[in-house]
This record gives sequence, C-alpha cells and structure tokens, in this order.
Amino acid sequence: MRIGVPKERSCHEHRVGLTPFGVSRLVHQGHEVYVERDAGRDSHFSDEDYVGAGATIVYRPDEVYGRAELVCRVGNLDAEETRFLAPGTAVLGFHHLAVTPKRVLAELVEREITAIGYELVESDSGDCRRPVLTSQSEIAGRLAISMAARLLEHEEGGRGIILGNVPGVPPATVVILGAGTVGTTAAQVATALGAHVIVLDSHLPRLREAVTAGAHHVVTALASPRNLRRYASIADVLIGAVMIPGGRTPYLVTEEMVSTMKRGSVIIDVSIDQGGCVATSRPTTPDSPTFQVSGVTHYCVPNMTTNVPRTASRALTISAINQIVGTANAGIDRALQAHPGLASGVYLYRGTMVNEAAAAAVGMKATALHEMLD
Repeated sequence: MRIGVPKERSCHEHRVGLTPFGVSRLVHQGHEVYVERDAGRDSHFSDEDYVGAGATIVYRPDEVYGRAELVCRVGNLDAEETRFLAPGTAVLGFHHLAVTPKRVLAELVEREITAIGYELVESDSGDCRRPVLTSQSEIAGRLAISMAARLLEHEEGGRGIILGNVPGVPPATVVILGAGTVGTTAAQVATALGAHVIVLDSHLPRLREAVTAGAHHVVTALASPRNLRRYASIADVLIGAVMIPGGRTPYLVTEEMVSTMKRGSVIIDVSIDQGGCVATSRPTTPDSPTFQVSGVTHYCVPNMTTNVPRTASRALTISAINQIVGTANAGIDRALQAHPGLASGVYLYRGTMVNEAAAAAVGMKATALHEMLD
C-alpha cells in the first residue's frame, strides 16, 4: 500500500503523523511511504532520518496526498488539503468531525473519503480503551497542571499562589471535570505536588477508577449542577477534561458559575478540541493563549500536546503503528471487517457518515458501517 505522511499546516501544529520508527515498520512490510519535505522538522526528525527509514521524500502537498491510498496525519484537514486527496483515500488523524467546518466536511463526502479518527479508535480487546487518544491525553493531563501552575503566578495575572503545598499555608484547590485519562493524569500530578484535588464525573465507575489508578488522595463527587456550582466557586484551578466520543462536549460550567470564581483563578479547558465544556471558553492559540472573563484567566489552546511535538509524535506512532501496519497489510475494507477497534474510529466510510454522534452534531444521517461492509 502507498502511505502518505504530509506536513501539518494547521497554525501551531508541530507534531507529525508518523515518525521514522513507524516508517521503518511499514517499509519492512513491503509498503511505500511518501513523506512531505520537512514534515518532521518541528519534532526534530530530519528528512535524512526518514530516508534512512526507507521513505521517499516528496516536495509538494499534492504529491503526498495524490499518491497515498492511506494518509497518516495528526490534525484535521483544511479546505485546501482536502482538495488534494485522491477520491477514495483513507485518512487517519484526529478529525473531530463534529466541529469541522461544513465546507471541509462536504469536500470529504464528495471525494468519498474514509475518515478514521484517532480519538475514537479502540483496542481490539473489547475493553473500550482508546490507545492513541490515551497517549495524547496522558501528556495533556501533565501539561494542564504545569500550565495552571504558571498561570497562577502574579506576573501571569494569577492569584499569586503556588499550586503545591507549603507548610503552614493551605494548598491550592484544583477542580477537575472528567475522570478520563486527562482528568486522572492531571489529578495524579496535582496530588503529587500537594494540591487539594477534587474530581467530578457523572459516572461513578470512572471516579472509582480514578482513585484506584493512583489518585488516592483526591476528593471525588458526582458532576451534578449543584456540585458544579459549589466546587467552581472554591477552585483556584478548574480543568475541563470532558469528552463525548465523536460529538460535541456540553457546557457544564455556565457563565454564572464562572462569575462566582475567585479573581485570578485559572480555567484550563482541555475539552476545547470538541468545543469546550465551559460556556465562556473560546479557542485560543499559543501566540495569545489566554483571556479573562470575570477576572478568571482562561487557557483554551486546542491540541495542547503540539507544544511538545517530539514526545507527542513518538507516543502517537507507538500507540497507532500496529493498527496502521495491519490496515496497510489487509487493505481498508478487510481491516475494518477484521478489527472492530479500528472500525469504531470511522466517521466517514467512502464519503458516507457512519458515526451517530458526529452525524447528530452536524445535522446529517448516519448509516451503520457494518451494513456497508457486508
């Protein structure tokens, strides 16, 4: 199979869809890999590294997209990139189609693209784990705490407090919405620093898992409106770590709740990739990452792991490479039939929407994937 690795063109996206290690695995299996020039530069993978792994370097985006049967990328496509895709191409990446611009979605449909979202791909063990998403979420959870610690400093407009514990001084209170991988990782890191950590989730089993996963000293509570109001008002840091698979995240924290928060407190809305879970959130960029509402600093940079691109790219490739190789070896249709975990990640199959949550978010009708593969 011909696999393409394009250079990411989204503003501030520094990760790469496949490292030289991943390329070598595919080439060893007899596949052709085309890598766009400088695709790995920001992750400190040179073109020479890719050539050494067996890739062919191409010099324009239309070359890499036009040759590929399977595209391995990171972020979602923009309108220009979509037009480069050959009809029928399969694209692996973090698509988040529920918040994709309509013109891009229309182009994907028209070109009969199969779009497989890393944020939805599950392991084949049947445990509903999402290995690729987990690899990035673990990094995001760590980054959220380090970013919060910095934004609490006076020079950053914060309350002028340390995130951790100092003898004789009460620790900062960190409220985390969502007990998934991001939330649990953030809780572990914040607890290790000595912060007072409260984790809210609507599912009791996830709260139990968060505690048994290592966040032993956290306070847990169900994410009811009453508890959200109560804990938002005492938070020094509020981290939004809510995910709706395939869909858009709901606003759990209202503007009124934000207005009750302490002046100089911090909101890190990691859910901004799917629209955000705080009503006052809006996407920001690393150039201008924060803004204030009611005296509360908001940090809402999508795909925050792109700021550590070498680590993030390596983690992505390691977690995804077995499924990529399996897909290349079997072909798209046979791979989807044989691997239910991979099939769970399909948003579009040959231009037809098959994910119900995304379909509902964009006003389309979904068709069951198994009906099209039979």
